[in-house]
Formats: sequence, C-alpha cells, structure tokens
Amino acid sequence: MRYKYRAIILVGLLTLGPLFLPAQVQDEITLSRQTAITRAIQQVSPAVAGINVVKLQKGPSAYSLLFDDPFWSNMFPETYRRVESLGSGLVLSSDGYVATNAHVVENAAEIIVTLPGGHQYEVKDLYTDALTDIALLKIDARGLPIVKLGDSNELIIGEWAIALGNPLGLFDVSKQPTATMGIISGLHMDFGHREPGRVYQDMIQTDASINPGNSGGPLVNADGEVIGINSFIFTENQYSAGSIGIGFAIPINRVKEVVEELKTRGTVDRSFDTGIVGRPVDRAIRNYLRLSANYGLFVTLVVKGSSAEKAGIKPGDVLLEVNGKPVANKRDFIQAVEEDLLKTGDEITMKVWRDGRELTISLVLGR
Repeated sequence: MRYKYRAIILVGLLTLGPLFLPAQVQDEITLSRQTAITRAIQQVSPAVAGINVVKLQKGPSAYSLLFDDPFWSNMFPETYRRVESLGSGLVLSSDGYVATNAHVVENAAEIIVTLPGGHQYEVKDLYTDALTDIALLKIDARGLPIVKLGDSNELIIGEWAIALGNPLGLFDVSKQPTATMGIISGLHMDFGHREPGRVYQDMIQTDASINPGNSGGPLVNADGEVIGINSFIFTENQYSAGSIGIGFAIPINRVKEVVEELKTRGTVDRSFDTGIVGRPVDRAIRNYLRLSANYGLFVTLVVKGSSAEKAGIKPGDVLLEVNGKPVANKRDFIQAVEEDLLKTGDEITMKVWRDGRELTISLVLGR
C-alpha cells in the first residue's frame, strides 16, 4: 500500500511539477527547445508569402463539345475559363518587392499575395525572366519584414536546409508558411532545357520535402539566410505529384542578379541576334572542306552589320563549338547560348573551321 501512495505522488509531481518549478528553470527548459532550425524558421517566416493566381485557359465551347461538329465549332468559337493555381514567394524589400518562380505567375490574369497573418495584396506590377524561371512582383505595401539573402557559392553538401512556403494551399489555412527540413543533397546540378523556354543550371538539390505550392518559396540555411528559391521536384511516376525527397532550388546568387536587372530595367535583355544563317554539315560539305569533324553548322549567310560580321565570321565557315559545346545545327547553337544564360552584350567563344584549320573567334551578342 505504501508503494501505491508513492506511485501516486510521483505521477502527481510529473504532471504538476512544472507549475511549481522556479521561473528560471522553466525558462531554461523553454530555451532548450530552441535550436538553430527553430530560430531560422522564426526569422524568415514573416517574409514568406503565399501566392494565389487566376489564369485564363482557352478551351472549346460547351456547344462544340456537345455536338462534336465543325459547323458548331465555327458557330461557337473557343471560350476562356478561370483556372486557379498557387505558389510561394519571399519578400525582398520593405516597399513590396516579392520574388517567386516565373512559372507560378505565367499567363496570370490576377495575382494575390498573402502575407503571414492573412494580409492580402493585389500585384500591381509583374516582371519575369522566363529563361531562368524567376519573377519579381510589386505590391503596394510599406514597412514589410524582409528576408536575409545568403551566398549560394558557400553551400556545403550535408548542411541543414529548410523549405518554407505554401504547399497544397496550407498557407491559406494557417495564415503562415509551413516548414520542412532536410539537408543540401547536391550542388551544381545542370538540367539544361528541362522545359521549353526554361533553363535550370547549377541547381541546389535538397531532400527537404517540397510539394505543389512550394514553388517560388525560400530554401533557408541554419543561419536563417535564404540560399535558393524552390522550383521543381522529381516524382516517383507521372501519376504521383508528391515529394519523394528530391527537390531543386535556383541558387540565390542567380536570383539576386536577375532580380536586380528586373527591378532596374523591367526585363533581362536576351533579344540578341548573331546574324548567322546556316545549315547542318552533310557528307558532301564535309568532304569538300576536308572537315575532320562529322558535325558542324555550315554558314551560308552572314547578315551585314550583325555581331557575326563584326566578329569576322564569313560564309563558308563551319561552326564547330560554342563555349565548348558541340554545334551540329542552329538549334544546338541557340541552346548552347541559352544554357549559359547569356544576355545581350555577353561574349561567346566559337571554334570555327576555315581553310582546312580550326580558328577560335570571340563574338559579342548583339542585335
């Protein structure tokens, strides 16, 4: 019986003990629950945004679908329907500049930015660079909390990584971003043209869980610094869209560069034209020019006054490489330039076959 009372007293102390602990001890217990991870989340969360987008999607009219007849299709042309999607973003400046992925806001008719606490803002201005999948939004706000940007060149494989954002629209439920944690799994991951018109190079890989809606949100280190923008994931198969622990983020150093240009100029100038017209090398051309390589772009015309003419490219030359990448056709040429994320005014190095020997020529991209 004596042991029974002792057990009851022990349970009581375990249950009610914290009520009688000195304040100093309670504070120490509370502090012991805080880690670098919890502090990083607390530091960055106020500057994380949920982004709701309305897009207008073109589709056949109800009548043409009903009758499945060309006559009715002409009588009742295509219609537009509202399609809602979501993503995440991060506040870069106290006066309302917000960064996200370009694919989150692509073809948007309406964009609403929601900040922690539920405050909503309609986007007034939108600037995008589709090639790097980076967008800059402007909302009419002042005194906003902002994120601290880190240095993605200093990342270490294996260090902590925290993904914050609006997965599956949960930001709208809790009025604050949700957090998942993992590590930096890989660096300098080059995917090239993973999607048409978009290039993903030098990406950060993480196993922090990233799901639909996380796109555009920050990837954060244990110091509370944003090191990347979460952009896409690998999934198990085409029927599953959930995270399997393989996600990728755009390094923050690239985001800084693109955002600064979007902010000051409104666009990233990639509207260059080299002035080269050509076709793939065939066997006859290869034999006639005594070309050692079995590939190349045979230059048939150089536009007068173009950057190619200024660089010394001539009709009859064969372009073999651009910045070290083999070129077999005009598409290879464009892809090589795009994958280096080059802009108007940047310089490329080309390997050219002329008069039975290889030359190295530099060309400045221009209009």
